[in-house]
Order: sequence, then structure tokens, then C-alpha cells
Amino acid sequence: MEVSQEIGEAQINQQFEEMLSGCARCTDEGKVMIRKAFKVAYDAHKGMLRKSGEPYIIHPLSVAKIVSHDLGLGAKSITCSLLHDVVEDTDYTLEDIERLFGEKIASIIDGLTKISGAFDNKSSLQAENFRKMLLTLSDDVRVILIKIADRLHNMRTLHSMPPHKQMKISSETIYLYAPLAHRLGLYSIKTELEDLSLKYRYPKIYEELSQKLKQNEHERQAFMEEFKRPIEERLKSYGLKYEIEGRHKSIYSIWQKMQNKNVPFEEVFDLLAIRIVFDPDDRLPEKTQCWNIYSLITDIYMPKPERIRDWVSTPKANGYEALHATVMGPKGTWVEVQIRSRRMDEIAERGFAAHWKYKQTTDQESELDKWLKQIRELLEDPNSDALEFLDDFKLNLFASEIMIFTPKGEIKTLPANANALDFAYHIHSEIGHKAIGAKINHKLVSLHHLLKSGDQVEIISSDKAQSRIEWMNKVNTAKAKSAIKAYLKGETKNRIEKGKQILDQKLEAIKLKPSNRIFRKLLPNYEVASKDELYSKIAIGIISLDDLKKVLKKNTKNKWIRYWSLQFKADKDSQQELDELDEQESTPKKKKEPVYLRESTESNELNYTIASCCHPIPGDEVIGFKDDYNQIIIHKNKCNEAVKLSSSYGDRIVDVLWTTHKIYSFLIKISLSGSDRFGMYNDITTVITKQLNVNMRNINLESHDGIWEGTIELYVHNTKDLNNLIMNLGKVKGVNSVKRVEKIKT
Repeated sequence: MEVSQEIGEAQINQQFEEMLSGCARCTDEGKVMIRKAFKVAYDAHKGMLRKSGEPYIIHPLSVAKIVSHDLGLGAKSITCSLLHDVVEDTDYTLEDIERLFGEKIASIIDGLTKISGAFDNKSSLQAENFRKMLLTLSDDVRVILIKIADRLHNMRTLHSMPPHKQMKISSETIYLYAPLAHRLGLYSIKTELEDLSLKYRYPKIYEELSQKLKQNEHERQAFMEEFKRPIEERLKSYGLKYEIEGRHKSIYSIWQKMQNKNVPFEEVFDLLAIRIVFDPDDRLPEKTQCWNIYSLITDIYMPKPERIRDWVSTPKANGYEALHATVMGPKGTWVEVQIRSRRMDEIAERGFAAHWKYKQTTDQESELDKWLKQIRELLEDPNSDALEFLDDFKLNLFASEIMIFTPKGEIKTLPANANALDFAYHIHSEIGHKAIGAKINHKLVSLHHLLKSGDQVEIISSDKAQSRIEWMNKVNTAKAKSAIKAYLKGETKNRIEKGKQILDQKLEAIKLKPSNRIFRKLLPNYEVASKDELYSKIAIGIISLDDLKKVLKKNTKNKWIRYWSLQFKADKDSQQELDELDEQESTPKKKKEPVYLRESTESNELNYTIASCCHPIPGDEVIGFKDDYNQIIIHKNKCNEAVKLSSSYGDRIVDVLWTTHKIYSFLIKISLSGSDRFGMYNDITTVITKQLNVNMRNINLESHDGIWEGTIELYVHNTKDLNNLIMNLGKVKGVNSVKRVEKIKT
């Protein structure tokens, strides 16, 4: 076998035996199948190397090890892990796999194999691939588990990929795979995916936080030992069998808290945590034992009441069970304490796989079962657009949930930001369509009232009511959005057909036929985004076609004149030339990378558009996205919308480079605070307008009890000007804090 010098054949075989020895659930028959799969994969990938230079077989071997050791899955899953790239990357076909390993293995491999072929240019290949993978969820959830393991190993070896691939893959990971791992209860994998994604999206931030954690590691370990000692003594005195370990929050979790609360690393709340895993006493319920241990701990350390999280009474929707509390430790430091039984811990670490193991003891349908049922409902629509599905699926990956009671006392689980209308659609689509109001805890409220955990909700409906398009922006759950979309599609289908007939008749009256060229005139003139919107507005009378001739003649160019004249000829040559013109018009221009973000010295125009969601300025780390009209939209790398676009439209992301910007100014917003004194307002405005010659759009400063704070919106050329502004304002007497605000209302 041709292998790299670093890893030889003997080492590969050794890694395989180590993986196989850790397969606790494998029978002798299963191990025979795994050895057969390894041989097939070994021969199929012979001579193939990964970007890192190691033999390709190392990748399926590593995925199989994650599936076996971390997820605890059995022989079929390990077999599929070893074979998951064989059909895509070698001469083997699905028929070969079915002949060698059976129909079930072939079905799972099919779900793991990427789609090949062309798609509509408005579609996303990544979205189609993800949707196809989830289609197999209807039959076997192991497809998803293996895919997550595959993504985890790819992230572990992402260093060998070029930077633009690192950004694409890490963005896709944080947008879809980490939330999916969380939803399936795979907490350790979810945490590692988040950290690795941060490492490649923001390497400087990741390295800085890593160094800060390393700097006080010995001090932190000493503190944790001091914190655990009295707890261990108390637990031992009660004869409890347990394990206790200390840890710090993940790097991604620390960074997220810094972002959400706008605080530095040193001010992150409850950075430290301990986990207590106990062997339960069969004579007492596990829930009771969790609270008993909590009582023992709070006899030692004072708890923070509002930070108690009781997931033993009501488990999370992904099956997670634990009791969390935050207590005040030595030296005034808050520490999070997690209390779990051995069963709870296995479900937390292995998620869905452990869920099925323990489900055998009960017939009750879990929240995880209900979630899977919702995903299957989304998948049942054969006409759904892949990107719409992806967005709907993303909505179903909610990490925080609330428990809502029906009038009969039944509990329903919804995302934390759900409103009464979401609840109506959660009960049944028809109830949602007919809803006109709601009673929450017997008080009449609107359908858009946000729900809180523990609310009792009754939906008020009317047979005359119906879904409205504005509801799409009011609901927050995938099920509600999907139901409203389906309803509106049915309502608008007839309008679209009617509008199409009207337009065709109008064009025929002036001896024209519908074409790309004509629609390129009509859509912008009538301010619509698509043909369907045009047809629909024609049908209901919003758009009148009385001025059709005038619209088609507007801003006519030579090429358009030629096109117009050809429409009135019926000969073969004219039709051929007409087709060529249409083809030229619809052929997309080739990409030119990298794109330089420049400004014109003659017209002060930009060759790009600044995204309104994150307002980047020259000097910020950015990416470019080509929209349907080939226009480049600039986003900050860390913008949530940029992460979503990188995940869904990787092929439209382009490398962009700032050039010198001295003509065009960009709107930014800064927040300031400090101690009040006479003349403060004047000193701040003097620095901005006179010393730095910066134009302000809006200033809002308020003073109370000797402290002032506020915001200023102004225009700068680039980050150098911004940093200079912040530095000079920071020198003003009484100014304590100056920061850039990421979100601006325009």
C-alpha cells in the first residue's frame, strides 16, 4: 500500500485494532462485518492522500473511532463510518455496497453521500446536501450521528485547508452542525465544534483567550481543589459513591459571554464549574438524590437563587437531565455546580445513542421523539426549497426552551422566543390559520404576545379568520413558518396563473412574446423581485399594464432596438439571432477574485454595497457575497448573517481587499460613559469636529447622579480614523469608556 512516511501500514492496522477494541456493543458477528468494511475501504482508498499528507484511510478510521468510543454506537454504524466516502470518492457504487453489506448499510451510506449534478442557480449545493442527509432521518437517525462525527474529524484536521475553505467549513459548522449536536444532546462534541469553529473564524481572538486561560491555569487548579475539598468530605460522610471534576467554560462559551454582555475576559461571570456524577441508590428517585446533594452543597456554599436550573424535574427537549446551581466559593468567586446521576451523565455525553438505550425502560414519548417528528413533517413537503428548509430546520435547533400548559394541563415545549401564534400552530395548523387572539393565564392578549415558561395558553379562533402574509415576520418557530408558507402558496397559486394570462394577452396584443429581456425591463420598473410577484400584483390590480408599451421602450439602447425589431420578424434567421441575444443576456459573468473594494475618484461611487446588518468600514475583516444580480455585499467576518451566507452559499463568497478610502465616509456609532463635569459636552464635540474634522450625524448624551453615558453617530473613512477618534476621546478628562457599537439603526 502506498502511504506517507509519517504513517505506515502497521500503524494504520494498529489504529484499526484500537478502534475495534473500544467497541463495547459489538458482537463477534459485528466485528467480522467491521473487518470486512475496513478491508474494502482500505483497498478502495489505496494511494489516496488527504490535504494533510496522511493516507486517506485515516479519516474514515478516525470517524469510526468517534462513532464507537464517543457516541457508543454499534457495528452497523462503525461499518458505515468506514465506508462513508467510498461511494463518493472511489469506483464503488451503492449497488456494490448493498451487495456486500446489505440494504440498511447502503441506505445509510446513500444519506451520507453528497449530491452531484447541477442545481438551479438560486439554490445552494450545501443546503441540498444537508437536506438529502436529513431525508434519511425518517428511516435512521444514525446518518446524522455519523455525519456529525465526520464533521468533527474534518474540523480537527482543518489546519491543512486553505484560509477560504477554513472560513467556509467553520461557518457551516457553527451555523448548523454545532446546534445540531446540541439538539441531539452531544454536549462534548458540540463544545469541541464550537471551539474549533472559533479557532478558524477568529484565530487571533481564539489564541488570545487560550493564552489567558493558560496564564492562570495553576492558580485555577489550586482554587478548584480548595473548592472541592469540603464537598468531597461531606459526600463521603453520607456514604455516596460519586465522581467530581472541575473545569473552566469552553473558549467559545467565554467569547460568547464577552460578546453578549460586552465585558472583558476578566469580568466573565461563573468562569469555573464542577460536575458531580453519582451512582444512584435504587431506593430513592434520582431526582430526590440530586436535590439531596444540592442541599449538602448549599450547607457549605451560599447559592445564587436566580441561577438554579432544574432539568431533572423537566428535562430539556434533547433529553438532557441535570440540576445546575451557582454558588459563592472562596475569595468571592462564583462557581457553577452540575449534579447528575450516572444515567444522566451518559445521556449528556452520548446524547441520542444513550437516549435509545434508556428508552427501552419506558413507553413514554420524549421531547426528542417529538422533535424528530417535527423534522419528518418538514421533510414531507417534496416541493420545499432547500434553503427554506434549511432556515426552518435551523429554527428547530433551539437551545433554550419553555414549557407551556394547554387549558387541559398538557405540557408543550417551544423555543424561548415563541409567542401565542407559535403556540397555536404548534397545536395544529388549522388552529393557527383561524386564530384571532389568545388568553394567557386567563387574561386576553394579542397573538404576538411572547410566552414565558409556565404560562397556560388558550387560543381564540374564528372560522372567518385566515393566515396573513405579515404573520411570517411575527412567528418564530419552524412549524408556524412552514404552515403559513404552505397556506399562502395555496392562496397565491391561482393569482399567479391569472396574472400570467393577463400579461401574456397584453404582450400578444403588441406582437411580443415573454422573454428574459422583457422581464429584465418589467421587474425593476414595477419594483418587484420575481415573475411570480409581478403576476400576483397584476392579478389583484396593484400593477396596471396600461403603460406596457411605454415601459418596454424606456431607456432603449442599440441592442434593445435590435431586439425589438427582431420580435416583429417571423423568419428563422431572426429567431436565431433573438435567441442568441437572450442567451447573452442571461449568461452570468465570470468571477474575478480577489475583488478590490475601491472608490471612484470621479464619481465618488463604490463598487460594492455595505451590509446594513453589521456596517463594516475599511480596515474591518470582511467577506464579500455576490447576490442574484452579481452585486457584491460586504459583511464583517463575525456578522451572524455572514456566517449564514458562508454556510448556505459557499460558492458565492469571494475574497475581498480594502483599498485606500479617503473620499467616501462610513457611518459608525460609538458609546461613551464617564463622570460628569462642567464643559464635558463641549470638550467632546470639540475633539470630534475641530481637532479630528469628523462629521457627526447624531449625538445623545445623558447625565444622572454625577454619571453620564450616551452614543454618537458619525462618519469616518476607515478603522484607522476610528481608532484615532476613540484614542483622542479617551484622553478627555472624565471619559472612562469609549467603544464602537456594532449595530446601527439607519
